[in-house]
Amino acid sequence: MTKDLDAEQKYSRTAYADGPRLLADIGATHARFALETAPGVLRAVRVLMCDDYAGIVPLLHSYLADHVGTRIHHAAFALANPISGDLIRMTNRDWQFSTDEVRRELGLSTLLIVNDFTALAMSLPVLSGDSLLQVGQGAPAANAVVGVLGPGTGLGVSGVIPTLDGFVTLGSEGGHVNFAPADEREFAILQFAWREWPHVSNERLISGPGMEIIYRALADRNGVDAAPRSSPDIISGALEQNDALCLETLECFCGMLGGAAANLAVTLGAFGGIFIGGGIVPRMAEWFAKSPFRARFEAKGRFTDYLAQIPTYVIMTPNPAFYGVATILSEHLRGRSGANTLMERVQHLQHELSPAEQRVATLVIEHPRKVLGEPIAEIARLADVSQPTVIRFCRSLGFLGLADFKLKFASSLTGTIPVRHSQVRVSDSTHDLSAKVIDNTVSAILKFRDQLDVVSIDRAIQLLRKANRVEFYAMGNARVVALDGQHKFFRFRIPTSAYGDSHLFNLAADLLKPGDVVIAISTSGELPDLLTAVDTARAAGADVIAITSSKSALAKKASICLAVDHSEDSTTFLSMISRILQLLLIDIMSVGISLGVPEEAEEQSRLLISHLDI
Repeated sequence: MTKDLDAEQKYSRTAYADGPRLLADIGATHARFALETAPGVLRAVRVLMCDDYAGIVPLLHSYLADHVGTRIHHAAFALANPISGDLIRMTNRDWQFSTDEVRRELGLSTLLIVNDFTALAMSLPVLSGDSLLQVGQGAPAANAVVGVLGPGTGLGVSGVIPTLDGFVTLGSEGGHVNFAPADEREFAILQFAWREWPHVSNERLISGPGMEIIYRALADRNGVDAAPRSSPDIISGALEQNDALCLETLECFCGMLGGAAANLAVTLGAFGGIFIGGGIVPRMAEWFAKSPFRARFEAKGRFTDYLAQIPTYVIMTPNPAFYGVATILSEHLRGRSGANTLMERVQHLQHELSPAEQRVATLVIEHPRKVLGEPIAEIARLADVSQPTVIRFCRSLGFLGLADFKLKFASSLTGTIPVRHSQVRVSDSTHDLSAKVIDNTVSAILKFRDQLDVVSIDRAIQLLRKANRVEFYAMGNARVVALDGQHKFFRFRIPTSAYGDSHLFNLAADLLKPGDVVIAISTSGELPDLLTAVDTARAAGADVIAITSSKSALAKKASICLAVDHSEDSTTFLSMISRILQLLLIDIMSVGISLGVPEEAEEQSRLLISHLDI
C-alpha cells in the first residue's frame, strides 16, 4: 500500500502486543482487507469480489486462509450499510448476519462493525498532504465540523464533530435525501428517473448506477440513440475518447455532487471542509478539479460568500476507511469510545471544564440517577449553576444538549458504571444501594464478556472432557467457587474433589497422574501454598487450569489461564464481583462439557443446563 511508508514514519513502530488487528471495508461490490500490525501500519492488503462468496463468513475465511497461524484477537469492519443492533441485513447485497455470531466463528475477542462513511469520516483527522486534493479555494477553520460524502455503489454521507477528547462521527444515511434539481436539464433527468421510482434520492443519481441513469436520461433528452454504458465506460468515454454524451454526463454528475456537497456544508456548518470519498471521483481527480463541481458548490444565492470560505477536498489515498476503522477500534480498546465509558469521560475531562461546569460534572459522577431523572431546572439547582451552564457542560462533551446527553448516559448506566463511581454510602436508601450493587455487577459482566479469551476457554473444555479426574484447589473466598465447580462436574461422572486447605491440596497434588486436571482458583494468584501445589501437580504430569489474574504468578505456572482481571478493593470489601466472574467461567466450562458428554449422561446434562438457566 502506498501509504505504508508514511504511516511507519508518522506512527509508532511498536507492534501490538496481542497480535495484528483485522480491518475490512466491505461494500456491495468489493471487500478490502488488511492487517494492522502497529498503529497506522497496514500489511497484507487484499481486495476480494463480493459476488464470489455466499456470505460474509466465507468471505472472511477466504482472506484469513492466507494467514493460518496468525492469532487475531480484535477486528473492525466498515460496512456499506446502516448499522443498528446485532443483526445486519445488507441493503445492496443479499447477505445478513449476526455480529456476535461472526465474532464467535472467527474466535475474536472484539468485533466492531460501523457504517463505511462513519469509518471514512473518522479517517479524516489523520489525512493530509498527498492524501488530499483541494478543489477550489477556502481554508479549514480550526476545531470545526467536517463533512464527508462520496459516490460509489451508493452515496455515503457523514460528518465529524470535534470534542475536547477527540471526535464524534455521525452515523448518517444522508444519501437518501430527496434529489433537488438545479436547472431544466436536471429536472428532465429527475422526470426520467421518476419513470422507474416514485422516490428519487440523491443516491439514485449521484452514484455509479446513478451515472448510468444520467447517461440514459440525457440520451433520451437529446434524441441520441446510444447503447447503455457502465459508469467506468462513461468515465473512459469522456476522458479518453472525448465522447460528447459521456462528457455531458460527467458534467451533470459533478454539478449534482457539488449541489449535494453544498447542502451538507450548510446543514452541518462544516467550516472544517467538505471531503469527497468513494470509488468514483478519485479516478477522474484531475478532470474533476476543473469540472462544474466547485462552481455549483458555491452557487447558493445569499449564501455564496458563506460557502466560498469552506474548502473542498478529494480523498486520494487508497483505502482510507482502514484508517478510520483502525482509529475506532483503537479508541474502543483504550476504553475511550462508545456508550460504555461515558462516566469515565466525564471524570477524565472534568479538570478541563470551567468551574461551573465542573460542579455539573461532580453531580453527574456522584448522583447519576438524579441527573437522569430530574429536569434541567432541578439539575441546575442541585449543581448550584445556571441552566445554560448545564447545556454548556453537555456540549463540552460533544452532545447537542441535555436530552442528547441523557439518552447516551442512560444506555451507559445500564452496564458500565465503574465500581469506583458507585460506592455504597451510609446515606443511600435501600433502593439506591440495591441499584448500585446490580449496576456494578452487570457492568463487570458485560466488560468480562467482551474480553473473554474464547480460544483458552475452548482448550480448557477439551482438557476437561478427556480428564481422568478433576481437582479444585482454592482458599478463602474462592472456596465457594471450587465447591460449585465440584458439584457441577461430578454430575458428568468425572471423579471430582475440592480442597480448600493448603496442607491437603499439596498432599493431593502429589498423587496426581498424567490425564488429571487441576482447576486452581485465586483472585490474586499469588498465594505461596497454592503456587507450590500447582508446581507439584505439573511435576506429576497433570494439567492446571488457572482462574486468576492474567498477570499473576499462578497464570504463568498454569497450562491454561482463564483470566479474571476485575479489580476490587479487597481490603475494604469481599471480592464479590470477582467471585461472580469466576463462577461464570465454571458455568461456561460446564455447559461446554455438557455439549460433548456421552449419550448415557445426556439426561444429567439437560438437568445441569436447566439448572444454570442458559
